Amino acid sequence: MKTTVVIPNYNGVQYLQNCIKSLLNARKKGDFHILVVDNGSVDGSLDVAKEYEAKGILELRAFSENTGFCKAVNEGIKRCKTKYVLLLNNDTEVTEGFVKELEEFMDAHPKAFAVSSKMLSLKEPEIIDDCGDLYCALGWAFGLGKGKTASLYEKDARVFAACGGASLYRRTVFDKIGLFDENHFAYLEDIDIGYRALIYGYRNYYCHSAVVYHAGSGFSGSRYNRFKIDLSAKNSIYLVYKNMPLLQQLLNLPFLLTGFLVKWLFFVKKGFGATYFKGLMKGFSLCFSAKGREKKVSFSGKNLLNYVFIQVQLWWNIVRRIAG
Repeated sequence: MKTTVVIPNYNGVQYLQNCIKSLLNARKKGDFHILVVDNGSVDGSLDVAKEYEAKGILELRAFSENTGFCKAVNEGIKRCKTKYVLLLNNDTEVTEGFVKELEEFMDAHPKAFAVSSKMLSLKEPEIIDDCGDLYCALGWAFGLGKGKTASLYEKDARVFAACGGASLYRRTVFDKIGLFDENHFAYLEDIDIGYRALIYGYRNYYCHSAVVYHAGSGFSGSRYNRFKIDLSAKNSIYLVYKNMPLLQQLLNLPFLLTGFLVKWLFFVKKGFGATYFKGLMKGFSLCFSAKGREKKVSFSGKNLLNYVFIQVQLWWNIVRRIAG
């Protein structure tokens, strides 16, 4: 058994059972451990997980309150005794060969930290939800292929980071780069850990043959809402501070200022301008706090070429984002 599947769950009663059933079907291609980490659910989804635990189908760890995505998956990673850990949103349904395809890809790429799957829309299965994540010097993160036709993404590729909603990670690398940063709570935490892996010389990939269907917004409830915008804005500032050395921050400053201004204007049109701005201020506050400073990645000269490689990606991904 190579893989532990960690499912963070918070009030996912309408999704969790189908997610688990799809994983049980995937076991026809090879066994793996299933671990559900519940974040204080009160909608009955915890009872669903308990029923499966009683049958010996999965392991359950339950928190008494919502601790956030990062703390939940970190708990799962700490309990993981397998070579790989697969993070899977509760609002997904995997295909039969899903886990096996990711394992085989990881086996074939020893420098890989994370492998992202082909996430398709559950409602429109011909449309891509995510094929791995990209990050650019504008301070924007975006999903590769999001909203496009699935047939356009039939080749494996390098990505900046794997999407934490359905990706396989090499467990031992967490010992070197650290776990998911719980200062994020949720949103952009997968970009952050993928960024750290790149700094340390690892690679992140997209595997086109590992297919999963995703409902989307299962936690926040919608694509644009105050909770999500506030957290994302805060974390976008923190992400830059934490992972970029000062020289790189200065190099990218004109792009970052432009990117944050464009985002603010976008959210002003959506009626969330004040929410986004307050989130940015929370991000600056976090950067200057003790808990923010202790998580900053220390620059090391031995990683200089990795920083150069990252910077090229940051600039090139601007072109990819604008080109659509």
